[in-house]
Amino acid sequence: MKKIEAIIRKSKFSAVKKALHEIGVNFFSYWDVTGIGNEKQGHVYRGISYSTSDIQRRYLSIVVNDDFEEATIKAILDAAATGEVGDGKIFVSHIDEVYRIRTGEKGGQTLK
Repeated sequence: MKKIEAIIRKSKFSAVKKALHEIGVNFFSYWDVTGIGNEKQGHVYRGISYSTSDIQRRYLSIVVNDDFEEATIKAILDAAATGEVGDGKIFVSHIDEVYRIRTGEKGGQTLK
């Protein structure tokens, strides 16, 4: 099993969520996060540009069976990309075990 964590633009969340549902990834968690990255957001007020270093993003945490890893990553890449600095990052890590709390069962079938 793999844990896929993605940090994406908030404006792309609906497209990413739809893309994930289309490939059969129907369960994941997400949070609104603030971070610092290479993108520099600025605000213009009365013709004066003010730079801010805090960037608002959405953080997704998805656990999938190994056979869904590539499809999940491709769905996020295709839906979240704008081609501009600040599109985000995807991190992949290995998950040793998963347990369903309600029944106590464990393993990949708990993700279905």
